[in-house]
Amino acid sequence: MRRRLPEWLRNKSPLAAETREVRKVLAELNLNTVCSSARCPNRGQCYAEGTATFMILGSVCTRNCRFCAVDKGPVQPPDPGEPERVVTAAARLQLRHVVITSVTRDDLPDGGASQFAKTIKLIKRRLPEVSVEVLTPDFKGNRDAILTVVEAGPDIYNHNLETVPRLYDRIRPEADYRRSLELLKLVKSHGKGLLTKSGVMAGLGETGAEIEAVMDDLLAVNCDILTIGQYLQPTKDHLPVVEYVKPAVFKEWEALAYQKGFKFVTAGPLARSSYQAGRVRTVLV
Repeated sequence: MRRRLPEWLRNKSPLAAETREVRKVLAELNLNTVCSSARCPNRGQCYAEGTATFMILGSVCTRNCRFCAVDKGPVQPPDPGEPERVVTAAARLQLRHVVITSVTRDDLPDGGASQFAKTIKLIKRRLPEVSVEVLTPDFKGNRDAILTVVEAGPDIYNHNLETVPRLYDRIRPEADYRRSLELLKLVKSHGKGLLTKSGVMAGLGETGAEIEAVMDDLLAVNCDILTIGQYLQPTKDHLPVVEYVKPAVFKEWEALAYQKGFKFVTAGPLARSSYQAGRVRTVLV
């Protein structure tokens, strides 16, 4: 049986009229968002604020992470018109900070890196005043694929560790903690002025000491930005919540992360990698 949500995790849904414009643009341009596919609890609020996180390379993932609600199954070839539609949506929504993520596409030789690069370059050319953040999979550690995205010129490169190393086998069996750290290290070393970012979920059985150790590992590869949020079970078929971490604990983690040296930190029950990501523009200027 799924546990009842504590009061601090109960989000009031905005009126349908407040989210209509974003939903209309996404539908007309046939675009996917991680907001919808991953059942983000902040989706309504973000849509009401006129923003969304674009999810490229389709809506079906080739991996089977046990925390994630994104669909699994047969995939389609990348859509060559998708980058153009993302730029059109960003322009219509008058976004100042565009966040692009994707499903994991282990079926593709480059993991979909070229689609990321095309989208980034098109945004930079058409909307030069807009900052671009990407949230990529690990590309199986493929150096060329990772650098293809870096060389396209995003302002922020995000790759989430998601959880502490002890829990990887249970939560992310097809991923590798050290491989993800190496990705962030490679990105930082090759991206001139590029900010790196990562995030972890809380409430899956990790300890406070393990969260702190993840902070130290990220700082050791010069990661700039950190997010920590509460894991919420998307469906009964996904991993159950072990603990609902209290807001005060998130505040302690946020203060600790700043104390350790992160440039920008978002920690809270409803914090997510892309939630209000545009606030990081304050460290871009």
